[in-house]
Order: sequence, then C-alpha cells, then structure tokens
Amino acid sequence: MRDKFLLRDDIIYLNHGSFGATPRYIFDKYIELQRELESEPCEFLLRRGSGLLKEARLLLSGFLNCDASDIVAVHNATTAVNIVARSIELGPGDEVLTTNHEYGACDRVFRYLSRKEGFNYRRVEIKTPLPGSAEFVDTVSSAFTERTRLLFLSHITSPTGLVFPVEEVIQLARERGILTLIDGAHVPGHIELDLRALKPDFYTGNLYKWLLTPKGSAFLYADKGVQDLLEPLVVSWGYEPEEPGESYFQDLFEWQGTDDICPFLSVKAALEFRNEHNLPELQKECRRVILALAERIRSELGFSLLFTDESQLGQMLAFELPAGSDPKAIQDELFYHDKIEIPARLWEGCPVMRVSYHVYNSPEDLDKLIEALKRVGRG
Repeated sequence: MRDKFLLRDDIIYLNHGSFGATPRYIFDKYIELQRELESEPCEFLLRRGSGLLKEARLLLSGFLNCDASDIVAVHNATTAVNIVARSIELGPGDEVLTTNHEYGACDRVFRYLSRKEGFNYRRVEIKTPLPGSAEFVDTVSSAFTERTRLLFLSHITSPTGLVFPVEEVIQLARERGILTLIDGAHVPGHIELDLRALKPDFYTGNLYKWLLTPKGSAFLYADKGVQDLLEPLVVSWGYEPEEPGESYFQDLFEWQGTDDICPFLSVKAALEFRNEHNLPELQKECRRVILALAERIRSELGFSLLFTDESQLGQMLAFELPAGSDPKAIQDELFYHDKIEIPARLWEGCPVMRVSYHVYNSPEDLDKLIEALKRVGRG
C-alpha cells in the first residue's frame, strides 16, 4: 500500500495521527475538483457548489450513521470546538468539565473563554494506565455538579492515543441535563463511529486524518435539539438567506466567504478508496500489529504503557519514555539520525511518545523504531 501514498520513500512515517496522509487516488480526484473550480469559478461555486456539498454530506452521513441535515463542513475539529464553545452562553456560576487528556489547542479554547466569560473550567484527572470502562465512567460522572453545563471529552485522545468509552458518559450527562461536546478528531476512518447510537449533542471529527481526505476537511455534528444554539464564527450570506435551504443550521455554515470546498467534496473519493482496498480489514491487521508492538515496548525496552485493556487502543500507541528524558531531543534524534517521523512531548510532566501505524506502514518500520529507541531512549 505504500506506493499508493505520496509519502517520501526515505522517511519512516509513524505520525499519521497528526496530519494524516492522502493517497494518490484521493489527491488526484481532489486536484480534478480544483481544476473544475478554476476553469469556471462561478459555475462551480454558485451554481453547483450547494448541490455538491449536499451530495458530500449525504455520503458522509451514511458513513457516520446520522441525518445529513445534522452535519456541516468545517476546516478542522479545532474550528468546530471553537464554534460550540463560543455559541453556548456560559458565565459565572457555570462549569465546563473535561479531562487532563485533551488536545492542547482545544483545551486552550476553553481556558481562554473561561477567563474571558468567568465560568469555571475544571479538569478531571484520568490516571494512566487508563482504568477499565466502569471506573472511567464513574470517575467522570461523579465529577458532575449542579453547575456543570457542558462536558467536553475526547473520543480518542491526542497526547495519549487512548480510546475513551464515551457512550455511557454521554448518556449519564444527558440524564443530568448536561450538554456533551465530543472531540472525535482521530475517529472517522479509525474506529467505528455510529452517531445514532452515541447520541452526543455535538460531535466533531477530522476527515483528513484517518479517512484520508486532503487537509482542511472535517465535520461538525449537532443534534436537532441543539442546532439553534450554534452561531458561525463568520456571519455571512447564510444569516437571513435570500434563498433559504432545507436547513437554517446548514445555511449558516455553508457559505462563510469564498473558500475551497474541494477537500470536503473529496469525501466521495475517500470512501471509494476505502471500499476498493478494503481498508477496514487492513486496519484490523494494523491494530494487531499495534498490540504486538505494545508487548515489545514493555518487554524489550521496559517502557511503561498507558492502557490496560485492548479496547482502549486503535492504531495509535503511546508510552512513557524514561523519566528525565528530553522528548524533543529524542524526537529530533530519531528524525535526523534515523529518518523516523514520530511525535514525543511532555504530558502531565512525563515524556511520552506516540506511534501511529497505518496501512502504508510495515513491521520493518517498527523494528527500526525499536532499535533506535534502544540506542537513544534509555535515558
């Protein structure tokens, strides 16, 4: 599968989770769309654009198992989190609840707004190794208070690469009248996502990561009962539209100034590629490789793992580097000396490295990682 991607041959790419990687087929279809746009911009954007976006939403909604009228295109999950966070009226006496595993950019959204608007932004500490589902759910739900207005939670965490059991937490929050915003940046195309079963109030996912579309393609889902709460970051023609569409929610977000809609339209090509190459089956094998890698990290290197159960992993694995290690120095050494692209950073004061393993990777990539870590990662 490596030859189907545009990745450089001289790099061992173990960081799919950060920005994804688009296959040649999908990228070529994307360029075709851009050429159509540039050949007659008015035809593409004004006459065909709305219909093309509707078709893409319909295809995506089938993949996510939700109504097409409940999703809008955004550039990335961080944008979606900003939309929700800035739309919900929060002030002194209110609380947003989260965990210590959230993505830094989105965490900063709520830190900033809490200082500006005066609400309390509180983190629940989820220790590692990650406890079992029942303990996780109890830890989060027991932190609910009468002040809690919103629960902001990752489905798959960015710094620690863990799959959180969010479904039951969402249900318990709903019973308490607490809104839920789920950051699923790493979920679409990575693990199964069924929004009808999950029933969050708000959910966002990037498509350019594990669904393999070009960069700048993501979605925001909003349950019909809360769509009226949302306001776009950019007010444009969708506000009091001259020609209203089927959904005012989608009117507000569909046109926010001239933009390139081709990344989102590439959903069609991404689903075609996924089906043609049977990626779900290939990704099952990727997950088996990740689980085997976890055992090697523990037994050959003696590094601590962050999970306790296989259900907590997808195709990413994070582990602790030795205490006192400089993660940036190790990351740089692996890249410049070994041509291995892999992220390492401090999380909660602990140096952590995260491996992503996708269909273009090989077991030999992981062999080289292990050997490199034996050289530089023992502190």
